[in-house]
Amino acid sequence: MASPKAFGKGTASSAPAAKTPFETASESRPFMTDTAKAAQSSAADPSARIEILLVGMNGDLRGKMIPISAEDKVWKNTVRLPASTQSLDIWGDDNDDITGLSLTLGDPDGICVPDRNALTTLPWGPAGSKQVLATMHTLAGEPHFICPRAILANVLKRYEERGLTPVVATELEFYVVADDWRETGKPAPPKALTYRGQPNGFQLYDMSATAAMEGFLDTVRTFADDMGLPADATTAEFGAGQFEVNLLHKPDALAAADDCIYLKRVVDFAARRHGLKATCMAKPYADQAGSGLHVHASILDRDGNNILDARGGDPVKLKSVTAGMLKTMREAQLIFAPFANSYRRFQPGSFAPDKADWGFGNRGTAIRIPDSNGPAARIEHRVAGADAHPHLLLSAILGGMLLGLDETLDPGPVTTPDSAPENPDMLTHDFLTAVDLFRQSPFIADCFGAGYQKLYGDTKRKEAITYLRTVSDFDYQTYLPRI
Repeated sequence: MASPKAFGKGTASSAPAAKTPFETASESRPFMTDTAKAAQSSAADPSARIEILLVGMNGDLRGKMIPISAEDKVWKNTVRLPASTQSLDIWGDDNDDITGLSLTLGDPDGICVPDRNALTTLPWGPAGSKQVLATMHTLAGEPHFICPRAILANVLKRYEERGLTPVVATELEFYVVADDWRETGKPAPPKALTYRGQPNGFQLYDMSATAAMEGFLDTVRTFADDMGLPADATTAEFGAGQFEVNLLHKPDALAAADDCIYLKRVVDFAARRHGLKATCMAKPYADQAGSGLHVHASILDRDGNNILDARGGDPVKLKSVTAGMLKTMREAQLIFAPFANSYRRFQPGSFAPDKADWGFGNRGTAIRIPDSNGPAARIEHRVAGADAHPHLLLSAILGGMLLGLDETLDPGPVTTPDSAPENPDMLTHDFLTAVDLFRQSPFIADCFGAGYQKLYGDTKRKEAITYLRTVSDFDYQTYLPRI
């Protein structure tokens, strides 16, 4: 069976080597194609580099750029960064006054332990360049509570203890925008998708929209192929300049989250290559569709059987894991919607769910069951925005599913085109309410650790308060005297 991936062995030279509780015999993830590997070994540019990357609290990448000639430093676990780099808020502040994790402690280092399974090429860099995701460890050699990759590995350890393996796939939506947004103060679609400065209209599955952006999309595909990302279908979505890239499923949720992080980076650098910008902002336009990050998940037993397969009968397991996710959905909504802008996406009558509900094949529900029979039996979690942190997102989803594995739970009435449950639990439209629900949740404390619950909750509360204290142009235009 597939196991949670090892984070690597050893520590910095000043710390004793220690084996982490997550180190297992993991499957290799061959990111680099044979062609790419050959190019790495035979055509390295003197300016080639390796980038060692940590995924911060907001899904942002922090790390170091190291000359390829000094690559050994990466694999000897001698690369360090302040542990507080993984607690920075959306503005890059370490918030030592509320976390006490920076100057209060002397801003101590953590060790960046690279994951060889997350080693891949850097296709936009000089020939022979590489990138690798790492997990923050303490100086004692243990995975740090502050690291999202370590949090997900802990959740996967619980599945491993039960002889189970989650199989996960993600679908990422994003917008491509013109490069002048810093000058204009707001995003606008690429000129190829506008007429006299206005969007051409809705572009859902419109092949003329994909043709108009063919150069950019070809670069996305080229970069993804070079890195070995399992990119599948690419489609035009509703909004002008909005696209979706699907990643194929993997029996390794940590690898699937890594893939999603890398895909966001691919989209970013492909847009730069074409004089554009790409954004995973949940709601960049008031009058256009928001961008989501949908997750498909099933579960295998030791023999490789999908335990969610109803085999033509009542999908008891599927409904039970669905109930687990519904039960924890409001408490975990801050993970699915981590920023103030995220809550603009939850609008009635849109494809972004505003209720904790479920249905068979129903894209209007929070949890959709696309198939209940056979190897493809699975759930689709449709709540998260594209701005969600992939590792934290999968931790929350898989943690909720665990509740439905340990006991049989009832998800309540099913939503159909003809009927809907009366008085369903509503998702919140308010950032601060989501913060409060997260901070008070026993489920979050168990799934993420009490330390991370406090860190994340306190940081997001500061962001929410700052947002509420900010008077916007809308306020001035609406509430100041008009004449």
